[in-house]
Amino acid sequence: MTQFKNAMEVYRLLDKSNCKKCFLPTCLAFAGAVFTGHKQLHECPNLSRDLIAQLGGDTLAVAPFDQIINDIMQKLQKEIQSLDLQETARLLGEEFSGGRLTLKVLGKKFSVDANGTIFTEIHVNPWVAVPVYKYILKGAKKEITGDWVPFRELPDGREGASLFAQRCEKPLKKLADITTDLFDDIIHLFSGRQVENYYDSDISIVLTPLPKIPMLICYWRADAEMDSDLKIFFDAAAEENLDADSLNSLSTGFTRMIQKIALRHS
Repeated sequence: MTQFKNAMEVYRLLDKSNCKKCFLPTCLAFAGAVFTGHKQLHECPNLSRDLIAQLGGDTLAVAPFDQIINDIMQKLQKEIQSLDLQETARLLGEEFSGGRLTLKVLGKKFSVDANGTIFTEIHVNPWVAVPVYKYILKGAKKEITGDWVPFRELPDGREGASLFAQRCEKPLKKLADITTDLFDDIIHLFSGRQVENYYDSDISIVLTPLPKIPMLICYWRADAEMDSDLKIFFDAAAEENLDADSLNSLSTGFTRMIQKIALRHS
């Protein structure tokens, strides 16, 4: 049986027609349902029966998220252990003290020791921890350009753009529509800063999930002619310092943190 590591592996098998014959609104929603075990791959009527058979039959194994993320974390920790952490800190332009490399993640101190153990003053979820490991391993050598682009315009961003919108932009827009505290939370809790209104937005906030990965959040309020909207932009060099999947994961982790904060406020 085939084990899917993420929903995008399922999505790549589909014809992207959004036919709704599976009783879900989009192929992406169906892919997510298959990955989480709520749907079976054979419930897509447009998928070749031969392909399903090649993958191991109608019932395909889905690796539990905890198992997947633990495997990834262990692999990355081993790679961290192979680094000269002091030299890596120098190359990144970050602090090295007491055997730990320390950098800022969402405005908070985040340290990693030679064993790959994480020390931080914020709650760490895997959506954030994995990109931090990858950022350290990649080296983050590219300087920030100051040019903003949407996720889909990053070199490898197009394939994951729909998932990015579902996981990050739409949930944040929903929160912005119902609470005026959202952007204050981003500024005060995550060291964000309000900037000039990019792209004629009503609110523009810049925050720094990782030192060379700035993020611009733009929000347009609803008016008589237009619905509200929220878009996230990255520096044009972002993918030189972190791969597109990790940018997606990092943004998802941030969004989930904000959702938890909003839930506590409510």
